[in-house]
Amino acid sequence: MRAGRTGENAAAPIWRRRLLLGGGLLVAGAVVYFAWAATIPRWWAQRVGNMVNGHLSAGLLLGLVFGICFTLLPLLAAWAGLHRRRPWKVTLAWLVLALLLAMPNLWTLGIAVGSGSAAHAGERVMDVRAPWFRGSTLIGAIIAAVIFAGLMVFTRARWPGRGKKPGKGRGNGKDHGERAADEPGSAG
Repeated sequence: MRAGRTGENAAAPIWRRRLLLGGGLLVAGAVVYFAWAATIPRWWAQRVGNMVNGHLSAGLLLGLVFGICFTLLPLLAAWAGLHRRRPWKVTLAWLVLALLLAMPNLWTLGIAVGSGSAAHAGERVMDVRAPWFRGSTLIGAIIAAVIFAGLMVFTRARWPGRGKKPGKGRGNGKDHGERAADEPGSAG
């Protein structure tokens, strides 16, 4: 009897399977999120606290380095994945790389603006063991965003023809034909 189904009836198990798979992935994602939200801020605050060890200058310098590196590198990775037309899997890989590179700053942001108990515990740890880290990370992220914007402006100004579709502008046959008709002595 299964072979006698119409195309509409045969498609029903496919969408049902996709719906179940999507729902299962959504539930699994929610479980992972809540597990991470309870552990990552504490863990990250401890790691940063161990690196800074309560020194103001170390917190300032390390925060600037983290802010600049883990903002500029993800922006460059996202730009590399999005500035050209590529297969969606390659673009997705670049965006996943950008997200992974941004994780230290996202963890610090989660501690700074989070409202859960783990975020508050992370704040207390960073206040004592990593002073100035959060603020200097923000300053470093702003510096990296300005550097990235400057790079984008510089590359557009330096190579203005890049990124334009072929057939528009100088190499177009229409422009050549119009110029030839305007020249003295041309028949036309």
